[in-house]
Amino acid sequence: MSARCLVRGSINIDEFFHVKDIRAGGKGANQAGRCCARWMQCRPRWAIGNDGLWVRSQLKEAGVNDSTGRAIIQLTDVGENSIILYKGANYSLVHEQNPLPRHAETTHVLLQNEIPWSETMAQLQIANDPSLSAPSYTIFNPSPMPSDEQLQNFPWEKLSWLIVNEGEAADLNKALTPGSNLSVPPAPQDAPYASMSAYAVLIRLSQCIPTTNIVCTLGGAGVLAHVPSFQGPPLYLRAARLEGSVRDTTGAGDCFTGYLVAGLMKSADPFTSESLFQVLRRCVQAAGMCVERRGAMESIPMEKEVTARLLGTSS
Repeated sequence: MSARCLVRGSINIDEFFHVKDIRAGGKGANQAGRCCARWMQCRPRWAIGNDGLWVRSQLKEAGVNDSTGRAIIQLTDVGENSIILYKGANYSLVHEQNPLPRHAETTHVLLQNEIPWSETMAQLQIANDPSLSAPSYTIFNPSPMPSDEQLQNFPWEKLSWLIVNEGEAADLNKALTPGSNLSVPPAPQDAPYASMSAYAVLIRLSQCIPTTNIVCTLGGAGVLAHVPSFQGPPLYLRAARLEGSVRDTTGAGDCFTGYLVAGLMKSADPFTSESLFQVLRRCVQAAGMCVERRGAMESIPMEKEVTARLLGTSS
């Protein structure tokens, strides 16, 4: 059976303050655009307002078959951003009032935190329903960060993969172990991440949610991944070497997540350290190319571009 991913997320109109363009974005749309462009067995579910019908054409160009939320993006000259979200149709009751049946061959479910929390919980429950022949792999990118209460009551045992940046991982630690000092084994002395604060953050988080695979992105420092079944130190990859300057970091995290889920859908189960390394290598390269461009969805590179860069044949 081929892999099939349900992306239950948001779609926003992104308004950038440094240009006059109004562009499509939203974590669900950005991540689905990459999953669907690589694997056509992808089913996004979101809500678009009458003011955002034009967004559909941009989504179809990316391979996605389907009052709109808005993201007000403040962008500095060096590519850093600050985003203000307007929920809009992302929080409409359309999905609760008109629920779509889960496709019987759904193998992966990708969630973010730009939709109602109740919907996220419902999708996790459906993906782990005992009546299924096999549970779906669930991937959660908790951005924006849920409240401490939501995190403390989250069914972590139902989550296969958690994707966070270092700041989000630290916030999760604080929420899950308030006032606690979990012990952290020292990193191997020759490990390139030995002096990074992210190592301790990742290990503490893995102790809080011991059955969940964790991928922690570190921006320009690379990525750390903890997979319980590997029973060893974290997997580390340095950031990709850029061919230009950092122009816009807005879509980099969504680009990384989309490529990661596409890699999970392609790879055989169970994962090996080598297979995950190759998936992460492509994710890191794609995210690096993404920050060389401006925009959100349109800044995410195509598969052939990433392959060419990895092979050193890009123009």
